Amino acid sequence: MDLNLNTLKREILEYLESSGLTVFYSHAGGLEGPAIVLWDVEHQPDYRKFVETARTVGVQLIVFASREFETSDLDELATHLDDMGLGRDEQREYESRLRDLRIYQGVTCSLELAFDHNSRFYVFELQPDWYEDFLNLEDEIMSRFADDDGVDPDEPLSAYFSKN
Repeated sequence: MDLNLNTLKREILEYLESSGLTVFYSHAGGLEGPAIVLWDVEHQPDYRKFVETARTVGVQLIVFASREFETSDLDELATHLDDMGLGRDEQREYESRLRDLRIYQGVTCSLELAFDHNSRFYVFELQPDWYEDFLNLEDEIMSRFADDDGVDPDEPLSAYFSKN
């Protein structure tokens, strides 16, 4: 879904401030692991239902995180492209895709709400379609970069030890 997360971010923060819940401000992407339960934002996109669920189970603290898209994310990928030795057409295609994403600099690309209940983190996460496209492009480039370096991205510590 292509959302204006900047506007939604302000709306969510205002709602949380008026909800009587304590808000803990965190970094986006900080919640990982097997004890994570993701809210189905595709079928239940209303964050107010998520917050109401937290309140119903007696939660007093909501974790809030957001992330703005930075050109450094794109610059890092462009650096990898230069090191990959791609053909001219393929290089241009990747560069064009990266250039198209520059219009999103400074735009909120991720919003997360979470609460802890019975040793599980319940998470509501929104990302616009363009950011999903960026993440897919990043995965594509990084897997190609790892292949070009002779590094198996699935092999533990493969980037730290020489295979010589």
